[in-house]
Amino acid sequence: MISILCRFMLACLLLPCLWAAALAQDVSFPELSSAVGGRQDVTYLDLAKMVVPDLKAGANGFYDGSAPIDVRDILGGEEGGSPPETVNLPNAAVLAVKAGGKDRLAMLLDLGQSQNSAEGFAVLALYDLAGKPKLLDAVNVAVDRLTSFREPAKVSIAAGDDAIVTTSTHFNSNQGYAGTMLIMVHNDRFSLIDAIYTFDENYCAYRRTQNPTFRSLSGHKSYAPIKATVTDATVPSGESCDEVSPKASSHDISVTYRWDKAKSRYVRNSDAFEKLSAENEKRF
Repeated sequence: MISILCRFMLACLLLPCLWAAALAQDVSFPELSSAVGGRQDVTYLDLAKMVVPDLKAGANGFYDGSAPIDVRDILGGEEGGSPPETVNLPNAAVLAVKAGGKDRLAMLLDLGQSQNSAEGFAVLALYDLAGKPKLLDAVNVAVDRLTSFREPAKVSIAAGDDAIVTTSTHFNSNQGYAGTMLIMVHNDRFSLIDAIYTFDENYCAYRRTQNPTFRSLSGHKSYAPIKATVTDATVPSGESCDEVSPKASSHDISVTYRWDKAKSRYVRNSDAFEKLSAENEKRF
């Protein structure tokens, strides 16, 4: 009985780790010189070279190249940063997704910053690997210095479709800034559903975090509604500090996106995230 109880308690303790591992399995970081899964004639470097044509192995395990191909910015217009003149790439992040009922591969290449830009430049590329690999689309998804897939990196919005989630961040000693992009693939093209900006603080007296999560809702005919929730939580440290310690608090800010067939895009039901961003700017 004691043995069974101990094993049960151990299983309960391990569950969070197992869940985290399951989430992490969505995104992989293969060596660029390695073969693409299921193929012996294509490497991840071959795919990356469709974005940075002269990319090649350099020193210390990095890959060097010049500027990438022209790509549009996920926010539209000229809002994004500029690509660096030279690329020094350690690896790429890879995510298998469904789009229009077909298997697709998304690759995220964080190419760094140009000298005249405060933002980084990260290319999200979409590939069709059936037959000869094809680059279907590529967009810059960087809205801050460091860009990666968020975990979990995708949300199922239909039986054969996934939405993709990326995040761009930068930090200083007490503050963290993040821009989270919720992106769908429609007709083998990336389409922004929304950009969500959050702000964390970490001081002696307290820690305040804003964590976005996403889930699809049932009861749909085509693309599922997506509910995005930012949990804004303040946790006092309990330390003796010069500043006043706020009370512990937590509240959710939610927006639901529904597919508009006439507009061929998702439409949000609230401007709550825009208001949150405006409120956060006052705390910068």
